[in-house]
Amino acid sequence: MTTTNTFRSKLIAVQDSLFNFAMLLTSNRDDARDLVQDTTLRVLDNEDKYVDNFNFKGWVYTIMRNTFINSYRRSARANTVVDTSEDLYQLNMSQDSGLESPEGSIATQEIHRALSELSDDLRVPFSLYLAGYKYLEIASRVGLQLGTIKSRIHFARKALQAVLRDYR
Repeated sequence: MTTTNTFRSKLIAVQDSLFNFAMLLTSNRDDARDLVQDTTLRVLDNEDKYVDNFNFKGWVYTIMRNTFINSYRRSARANTVVDTSEDLYQLNMSQDSGLESPEGSIATQEIHRALSELSDDLRVPFSLYLAGYKYLEIASRVGLQLGTIKSRIHFARKALQAVLRDYR
C-alpha cells in the first residue's frame, strides 16, 4: 500500500472523531459538517507537510481547531460596525430616547405623577438621590440619620415599583 493510500485511510478513520470534535466547537450539526469538510480539504491539501512519524490525529485536530478559529475571527470581523461619523460617541448612544413618542411622553408624565404622590418624607430624599447626591449628603442636608435616609429611599423605590409595575 502506498503512503498516499495510508494517509487517506488514516484520514477516513478519524472522520467520526473529527465530527465529534467539530460538534464541541460549533454546537451545530450543519456547521460541524462544514468544519469537518473544510478540515478534510485542508488536510488533503497539506498532505506533503505531514511527517510520517508524527501524531496524525493530533495534527488533524490542530488543523480543525485553527480552521474553526480563523473562520470565527473572519465572521467576527465581518460583523464589526465601524463608526465613521464625526462624533464617535454616537455609536454607543441610544438613538431613540422614547420621549419623542406619545407612549414615552405618557410614561414620563405617569412617573412624575407617581413621584408627586409620594409623601414629603419619602419624596425629598428620593429626589435628592435621583439628583445624584450620596446618602451621607442627603442625611446632612435633610438633618436625619443615615439609616433613616436609606430606609426612606428604599420605601420610596418600593412604592414607585408598586405604582409603576406595568412599566417593568
